[in-house]
Amino acid sequence: MRIIVVGSGYVGLVTGACFAESGVNVTCADVDSDKIKQLKDGTIPIYEPGLEGMVRSNIEKKRLSFTTDLKEGIDGSEVIFIAVGTPPGEDGSADLKHVLNVAKEIGRIITKHIVVVTKSTVPVGTSEKIRNIIQIELDKRKISIPFDMASNPEFLKEGAAIDDFLKPERIVIGIDNEKTREIMNRLYMPFVLNNHPILFMDIASAEITKYAANAMLATRISFINEIANLCDILGADINNVRKGIGSDSRIGSKFIYPGTGYGGSCFPKDVKAIIRTAKDKGYKLNVIEAVEKANEYQKNVIFNKMASFFDNDLKNRVFGIWGLSFKPKTDDIRESSSIFLIEKLLKAGARVKAYDPAAINETKKLLGDRIEYSSNPYEALVNADAFALMTEWAEFHLPDFNRMAELMKNKVIFDGRNIYDAAQLRKLGFIYFGIGRR
Repeated sequence: MRIIVVGSGYVGLVTGACFAESGVNVTCADVDSDKIKQLKDGTIPIYEPGLEGMVRSNIEKKRLSFTTDLKEGIDGSEVIFIAVGTPPGEDGSADLKHVLNVAKEIGRIITKHIVVVTKSTVPVGTSEKIRNIIQIELDKRKISIPFDMASNPEFLKEGAAIDDFLKPERIVIGIDNEKTREIMNRLYMPFVLNNHPILFMDIASAEITKYAANAMLATRISFINEIANLCDILGADINNVRKGIGSDSRIGSKFIYPGTGYGGSCFPKDVKAIIRTAKDKGYKLNVIEAVEKANEYQKNVIFNKMASFFDNDLKNRVFGIWGLSFKPKTDDIRESSSIFLIEKLLKAGARVKAYDPAAINETKKLLGDRIEYSSNPYEALVNADAFALMTEWAEFHLPDFNRMAELMKNKVIFDGRNIYDAAQLRKLGFIYFGIGRR
């Protein structure tokens, strides 16, 4: 089977590599010629564990290729996945210009039946817009070529995307005819041999499923963060509360870890997009709007604790920061709580020394020389007035606290992920601040 994936960013590259791994002949297309050149050489422009080896292996086996020529990739393909970016517009809605531009190109190029699949996260109704644009282009060419639409939202966690694709909890596919079902079922067959289900549904339902899933996960995060903030006020310990509610099978323990707010490329923009979609239809999503508002507040929590401890005098103080990416196992700093904190510290006149195992290069693109970058975690603590743990990378879990105490000017820790033992740190002479910790 031969397919083409348009867009070689995070979703497109993972999708293409994983299908190639299952034996499909895949072409990944992108308008960025520099990126395509890198990929042809086996160089991966993003950080994702396991992806580089998979890409190189399938290039060698000639199952995975890259091109800037969309026509070259479409020829001979049964399915075309649209996996280009849908960044948030100024009003919070998903910007579909890249998706719709691809639709135009498809209409200008196709010569035989093909299934056009939206892999990008798009609002309800986008597949119909794509269908109409393709048909308009076919009408301009004065030819009749059958094609079908499908929606196949991705559910990939950055840092675990390969496993999520190869061993999915579920595969959601929106279709409107049996021929498309047969083609998509054949394509995904290798991934469901271990009883991972394909959930076929109508296209509109598939489109909203992605937004609903991310909105629900964001809701859980904002909920536990608000309870953690209340624990701070009441003198309770959120770790005990989290275990108490997480043991209820109706609630469960996933996504109820308090922190500094959700970030990344999905939750913030998808929450905004579903709110915008509802507003456009005259409906107010009260709960989800509250989720977004709570998250905006949560990103200030560590800074507020710092400002309170130092009596609002942060000028010229030195802060060591561990973690720049929005979560571990990725170099993605989009909507990162750490970057948010750093910006506020810089605005208050503080100095920042930061370390991250993967995201320093991405941070340099954004912040330049406004902060100091450290080559290891301890270098970031030299003469620091305080230290903040912002991303729970595995290498941060068991540091040498005695060494930290020797390096730091003041033994003050702000634990934005609640991964340290507060009692142990206090015995070592540290002043400890967590989120919702006694």
